[in-house]
Amino acid sequence: MAKPLILVTNDDGITAPGIRELISIMNELGDVYVVAPNKTQSGMGHAVTINATLHLEKVTIGDGEQQEWSCSGTPVDCVKLAIDQILPKKPDLCVSGINHGSNSSINVLYSGTMSAAMEAGIEGVPSIGFSLCDYTYSADFRQARRFIKSIAENVLKKGLPKGIVLNVNIPAAAEKEIKGIQIARQANAFWAEEFDRRTDPRGRTYYWMTGKWVVPDDANDTDEWALDHNYISVVPVTFDLTAYHFLKELKKWEF
Repeated sequence: MAKPLILVTNDDGITAPGIRELISIMNELGDVYVVAPNKTQSGMGHAVTINATLHLEKVTIGDGEQQEWSCSGTPVDCVKLAIDQILPKKPDLCVSGINHGSNSSINVLYSGTMSAAMEAGIEGVPSIGFSLCDYTYSADFRQARRFIKSIAENVLKKGLPKGIVLNVNIPAAAEKEIKGIQIARQANAFWAEEFDRRTDPRGRTYYWMTGKWVVPDDANDTDEWALDHNYISVVPVTFDLTAYHFLKELKKWEF
């Protein structure tokens, strides 16, 4: 039987340690194509390039049988170009990551990693975004290798419902300290942001965004609770943002 076709992408750039680890894992599961940004695209969300040209460059990075392209655009651009221009057919799976840093809770809206996975989901491809809660470049991405492989194998075997993408976050803990996988909901959490106002050497004012992560949701069924207790959180997310619970009430309004 033919191996499954797997698309790998990310938002940290094609040379980032996280994607190199993810490529290695996916090579054990199928035929791997990589289309990823040529530079860091963190925090780009679902941005697409519409006012500039896009460039693809076939590259060879490290070991493995995967085929790789470096893209000048955003993570979403990478997925669109891969499906339309690179892949021989629609992939059986798209995996994005492994991101350097958490994409739990509200971070899913800002994340280029998750937006790439969501774009593949929009295209009807079963998709997963993987993130490690460690922002350092030297983070040990090997610690969750067997869990990542297991999650991907399950999706390849069972598929995902239309419009559903998995958001997987991994605690910054050694493999022996990870307690397992917890299916969770997105926590009610947010960034309490401030802008530090500064002056550059030429006397011009500039701003540096800072913030504190606030988690008022202390329930034990959330992604934040799972990560705090050394579980890998798996949250099924959807790109349908309709507030269905408010539709009935809104229809009563007199416009």
